[in-house]
Amino acid sequence: VPTTMPVRLRVFSLNCWGIRYLSKHCAQRYAMIGDHLSKEQHDVVLLQEVWSEGDFLFLKKKLGGTHPFSYYFKSGFFGSGLAVFSRHTIHDAFLYKYSLNGYPYMAHHGDWFGGKAVGKVLLKISGLMVHVFVTHLHAEYCREQDSYLPHRVVQAWELQNFIQHTCAGADVVILGGDLNMHPGDLGMRLLRSATGLQDCFTETGTFDGCEQGFTHVMDNPFTNKQGLIPLGGGIRIDYVFFKGSRKVDVRCESLSTTKGVVPPGQPFPYSDHEALSADLFLCIQTCSKLSELVNIVTEARTEVKVGVHCAKRMRYTAARTVIMGLVLLILEIAIAAVPCLALGADQPFPKTTFYLLGALCFAVLLSTTLLYILYSMEVKALQETEDQMRLVVGSLHERLREFPKAVCKGHSQKKYDRQDPATLEPDQ
Repeated sequence: VPTTMPVRLRVFSLNCWGIRYLSKHCAQRYAMIGDHLSKEQHDVVLLQEVWSEGDFLFLKKKLGGTHPFSYYFKSGFFGSGLAVFSRHTIHDAFLYKYSLNGYPYMAHHGDWFGGKAVGKVLLKISGLMVHVFVTHLHAEYCREQDSYLPHRVVQAWELQNFIQHTCAGADVVILGGDLNMHPGDLGMRLLRSATGLQDCFTETGTFDGCEQGFTHVMDNPFTNKQGLIPLGGGIRIDYVFFKGSRKVDVRCESLSTTKGVVPPGQPFPYSDHEALSADLFLCIQTCSKLSELVNIVTEARTEVKVGVHCAKRMRYTAARTVIMGLVLLILEIAIAAVPCLALGADQPFPKTTFYLLGALCFAVLLSTTLLYILYSMEVKALQETEDQMRLVVGSLHERLREFPKAVCKGHSQKKYDRQDPATLEPDQ
């Protein structure tokens, strides 16, 4: 059984703006990025726009001591531009190229020639299966007349499909990259709603960076300031997302970004985008949390059982009333038949009374029959829910038995959000 102590996971994401011979100071900036990553020693580094494999190999050599595991995703004419560096072994990798990515005749935009895609690597960290995704979506060149919006929506749809269909069995899911979408854009809402991914910026405990989390700002000397003025001086299009599982709680303790200005001791920024650095804490659910869940489900099951008992009692009452109504209707028909069978009897037949009583009996019979059907449906729905809860409680008890008694006893009273940082287990 993996350890129940929280594990710290540091994630870095940056669009490197690495177009050789076109991006300003490309070689120098790659050297700066390599020095920064060597110093900070993040667990996972997600890079975009590393268009040259030679630049990837340069970073791979530079980071060999701190990030011995790496992967470069190849796609399209120039490549996908996606690269991953990790302190942990990369056990598997896969690439999915988006079906739509601009137009070849829009050569000055260049997106079509770069094989925009989503890459995935599988890591095993402290016994946890961590699925890491990195992506770069089509750029938005004009917000007012965005002819590429349908392409980005298609890419967002394919991205969420890819994540959902490939992260089965994941304890932790992480997505980072330049999505080229504002937080409220349609594609972003689609991605988050479909996958359940959480945005580090909105979920973080502490934030240190540009105003409103902007990752494309006017303070950066490489950015096109005229394009940002109508947008309030900055936009947030680079993200780090995370999601836990039934087994693992994930929490973003802090998020920081570069702030556009030239870093101290450097001649220029790392890129025209701002870098993101997120500190995530992974905590395996302890037996205390499972015990609490067992108690809650058991309490809910008890309440449902009470509902079953009440519904059965009401159904029984309705059934008795149906029988009584049926008996009364038969008696009334028998009473009405007596004058007809009494030969020679000259007695008037009370038609009004007969019809009134008949209508009353029929109304009682119909209404109680409908109530009987209604309560029968309620009983079945409640019994079905109770059966499902019974299976869940049994499954939770099985999971509880998987935890060693010493672990349960030692951690049953610990609260995740009160962990002393000094007690955190070092990454393995």
